[in-house]
Amino acid sequence: MGEKAARPLRADAERSVRAILEAAERVLSADPGASMEQIAAAAGVARTTIHRRFAHRQALIDALALSAARQLAAAVDDGRPDTAPPLVALHRITANVLEVKGAWAFALGVPADPESEAAALHEEIGRTCITVLERARADRLIAETADLLWARRVYYALLGETLHGNTDDADPDTLAARIVDTLLHGFGPRG
Repeated sequence: MGEKAARPLRADAERSVRAILEAAERVLSADPGASMEQIAAAAGVARTTIHRRFAHRQALIDALALSAARQLAAAVDDGRPDTAPPLVALHRITANVLEVKGAWAFALGVPADPESEAAALHEEIGRTCITVLERARADRLIAETADLLWARRVYYALLGETLHGNTDDADPDTLAARIVDTLLHGFGPRG
């Protein structure tokens, strides 16, 4: 990767980078072909500021993807996947993920270089999801014979459909309850 080790940024430089990344998400969500100049204008910084922080457009997109992946990993960790009761963890993680994915849809849709930190974070999130599903199975919330890889795919699909098809502006907790209920119970009769 040939890059110098990253030094911690000063607080003002960190705010500037955060503003650039937030603007990049907004601008690129609306127009994936937007220029660095358009992103700089939306961030309220000079074009040279962006070029000083990001050598080229792809470096900015990579940084955006990494920032979003870190936020997603933190959202999953905040759900206490290893210690909270599985139903609580699943609900909290789902609500947290909906918030992050809703705010960073472009960045989280960027395919990560398989050797990148962002890709490693996504892999870890996938393993954590399986861990929570295993814990749910141990608590008899999921059938003992359930294919957990399939359950994870269905869960991810429910998250995606909720994010792309939600028109009722429900809050993340309400949406999380709907997703978890659908994952665990489907649409079959209850009784």
